[in-house]
This record gives sequence, structure tokens and C-alpha cells, in this order.
Amino acid sequence: MNNFSSSDLKSILHSKRANMFYLEYCRVMQKDGRVLYLTEAKNENQYFNIPIANTTVLLLGNGTSITQAAMRMLAQAGVLVGFSGGGGTPLYMANDAEQPIEWFTPQSEYRPTEYLQGWMSFWFDDQKRLAAAKAFQQARLSFLQKIWAKDRELKQEGFDVKEPGLQAAFERFEERTEAATKQSDLLLTEAQLTKHLYKFAVNNVQLQDFKRQHQSTDKANDFLNHGNYLAYGLAATTLWVLGIPHGFAVMHGKTRRGALVFDVADLIKDTIVLPWAFICAKENDTEQEFRQQVLQAFTDHNVLDFMFDTVKEVALMHQQPKSLDGGDQAR
Repeated sequence: MNNFSSSDLKSILHSKRANMFYLEYCRVMQKDGRVLYLTEAKNENQYFNIPIANTTVLLLGNGTSITQAAMRMLAQAGVLVGFSGGGGTPLYMANDAEQPIEWFTPQSEYRPTEYLQGWMSFWFDDQKRLAAAKAFQQARLSFLQKIWAKDRELKQEGFDVKEPGLQAAFERFEERTEAATKQSDLLLTEAQLTKHLYKFAVNNVQLQDFKRQHQSTDKANDFLNHGNYLAYGLAATTLWVLGIPHGFAVMHGKTRRGALVFDVADLIKDTIVLPWAFICAKENDTEQEFRQQVLQAFTDHNVLDFMFDTVKEVALMHQQPKSLDGGDQAR
């Protein structure tokens, strides 16, 4: 075991990795070729293993520290690391505390270049960038309709995609997305749909006097914030693996360094995070119970696969058709 290193681990594609971890009040360290976290118990210290080869994101909350040796192994395994406050929010960034999305990303010279080259081939053209933004929005709605139509747990909680009010909202969203002539039109259309989904969820779980507030302390808002940051972690992983910098956004503005992370995270937030935030708030679940529910939903519905497929498709949408042999290696 002493000669074991992260380079000996069987490689698991990022899109197939099952774990995200949020840790607090512990010390993350390397021991005997493994990454562990140490907690202080009443009578003795306890060590727990982190399966880094099957992990995408490590989010460190209050009272945490990490050793240089552990960071080296996490980087070798391709795990993104972020620091946050309690409950996963707010996210304290690694490189620039004023930027909303930034992560400690592993250094690698062997990530693919074709997706960045494809992204740059359209990004400086306003109309092509608008087309990419529309593609994101269309993929977002299609994913929501697909998952809500087949997820039995969501159906049991009343999140029925066939509800007439939802169908009308989806049709308006599609029509306005297609007719949009600039990014601000898409942002307005997106906000209108999300507002309708909030109203639908509030009525569905009979949650009184809900108002979306990022600094609120009620459970629904707390769960929305926490779930969104988990989605940001997956989005950051997707972009890092594909080699696309976070600043080249298509929806949220060209002047925000982390804006593309928002674009990619939006693909899944309304589908997964939004309904479970309200359901878990209704059930008075703990933060840990909510997090476990959301992470399980991420796995059940292959959200990383969906993110990778969508970003790769958009990156190459303006290029001539060609074989993507070996593309899976970029996951």
C-alpha cells in the first residue's frame, strides 16, 4: 500500500463518476496512498476514505483544512476542489474571491483542444453565439420534460410535466427562445420560465409566502442555493475536462469570468435542484438529507453525461461534420 499512487488507479471517465463530497469540520490528508478525511470523535479520531478515482468535486466547508500531499493526489485524479461557507454556500473562490464561480482545477497539458477551438470558431460572432445560447435553452427544456416525464418520485410529489399550466409555459418558452434576437431576450425568457416553475412548485408543496432570496435563511431558499452550487461543481468539471475556459459564456455576459459555468449549470438546475429543494423543504429534511437526494438524482439521471454531450455538441455545431472518434476520452 505504501507504494500505491493515484496514477495506479483505474481511470473512470468524469461523466461516469458517481461522487461529489461536501465536508466540514475535518482535515483532509494523504495517508498510505489514499486521500482521507479525519474527524474528531469523542473518544478517538476517525478516518474516512475519499474514493478519488470516482469523484468529480470536493467542496470544503467550515472548519476544514487540507494538506499539500492530498491536493497533489486530488489533482492527479482530476478532482476539482472548492472552498465554501457552511452548507456549501457561499462559495469562497480559489483565485478571485469577487468572482462567483472559480475552482481549484487540476493542471493538465493533455486535455482536448478541439472543443476550445470549436468554441472560439463561433464565440466572437454575435449571431453564432446567440445560436449557441438558444441551443443551451432548448436542451435545458428538453431535459426537464424528459426527466419529469419518467421520474416516478417527482410524479408522486405532483411534478407532472403534463400539467396544462406547465405545457403552456413550455410552449411560450420555446416560441420566445426561437424569436429572441439578443441574449437579453433569452435571459428574460429564462427568468419567466423559472418564475413559473417556482410558482408551480410552491403551490404543489403548499409552501406559504415563498420569495426567492439568495440571502434568505428559510429552508427552500437554502436548499436552492446549496443545490445550485452542487450543479456549478458539475458544470466546472465538464468545462475543465473539455478544456473550455469559464469566461467564454453564451448567455450570462462576456464580462464575468465564471459565467459559462452558470450557462452549463442551468441545463440541470430547474430539472433536478428546483423540485427537490421544495420537496425537501416541505418534508423538513436536513441539509445532509437534501444533499444526498440531489446527488442521487444527479446519478440516476446521468446529468454529467447530459452536460458533456450538450457542451460538446454546441462546441462543434458550427464546424463541418466529422468523426468524433475518441471523443469519449475527453470525459
